Amino acid sequence: MYNDNNCSFNPLAVLESIKEPRRYTLAEYLKKEERAKEPNEYYNGFITKRTMAKGPHNMVVANMTGELKIACRASGKKYSIFGSQQLIYLPELNFSLYPDVLVVAETPQYWDKNEVLLGNPVLIVEVLSSSSTSKYDRTGKFDEYKTLTSFKEYVLIDPNKCRIETRFRDAPNIWRDTIYKNLSDIIKLESIDCEINADFIYENITFKK
Repeated sequence: MYNDNNCSFNPLAVLESIKEPRRYTLAEYLKKEERAKEPNEYYNGFITKRTMAKGPHNMVVANMTGELKIACRASGKKYSIFGSQQLIYLPELNFSLYPDVLVVAETPQYWDKNEVLLGNPVLIVEVLSSSSTSKYDRTGKFDEYKTLTSFKEYVLIDPNKCRIETRFRDAPNIWRDTIYKNLSDIIKLESIDCEINADFIYENITFKK
């Protein structure tokens, strides 16, 4: 089980500057993001550059996105799958983040008229990167996502070895962990009642020894 008492990593720690960083409104951030060459995330007034991902990370994201679409279509239920360019908004924190992959049940709901800030993901996938962002994905970002009432399941994928962790919300403050370590494993996604083969997620990935 995963409880809510784990320590969090502060994403604002990357904002290293002699002077106090400028604070932006959400509207100002969105306007800047429209023109940005690289994606940035928003933390209650502060804008931080999203970490650049390596090839294996991007391949796993693409594989997972495709497999989710296939699995959801086969289930006959109405789900929408979004890739890593989709922003979500966390109103309790005034954060705007880019998950690697996310799923919405039924109709996507947006916080803005331009349909940029998605507000109702049921499942969120993060593919782990460097050790610093990996810690944030496992603890701090998970705690942030939990402020969304629609959020029911979290999937963490290691692109460097076969390790997939799912966290499913059994009760309001109780999350059940399941860890898969074999390419022959079948990943059960309870929030959307779908299954995905682990070897499909790691298709064309060569693990380093």
